[in-house]
Amino acid sequence: MRDLLRGRLLGHPVHPVLVQVPIGCWLSASVLDCVPGTRHAAATLTAVGLAGVAPAAVAGWVDWADLPPEQARVGLVHAASNAAAVACYTVSLAARLGGRSARGRLWALSGMAAVAVSGALGGHVAYRQAVGAHAAA
Repeated sequence: MRDLLRGRLLGHPVHPVLVQVPIGCWLSASVLDCVPGTRHAAATLTAVGLAGVAPAAVAGWVDWADLPPEQARVGLVHAASNAAAVACYTVSLAARLGGRSARGRLWALSGMAAVAVSGALGGHVAYRQAVGAHAAA
């Protein structure tokens, strides 16, 4: 299972692939938040993004478990930022489903800010600290 979550069969890490689901859904929901009459679609995308978090998180934790201390510290901040994003999008979805779409959009905007921070940290670990190069070896 560990080899599957690390992407050995693919020949590259699977975590960066899996994060595309929540990021793509949430970014798309943000675009739809700017289009009148698309509240239901934005709520659906928010929910699908939340559903896609678990596989991405599990794969990320499997990768994190093998990191050296310096990269592991950045990885923990990356995970904390992801947790903040998930919390924001969970509150956003609850607000949207409760008929408070303006509040849902504001929470989604906060979530997108956390996703941006998390993405920058993930990119730092993968590219600046060169972690991803070994993950599927």
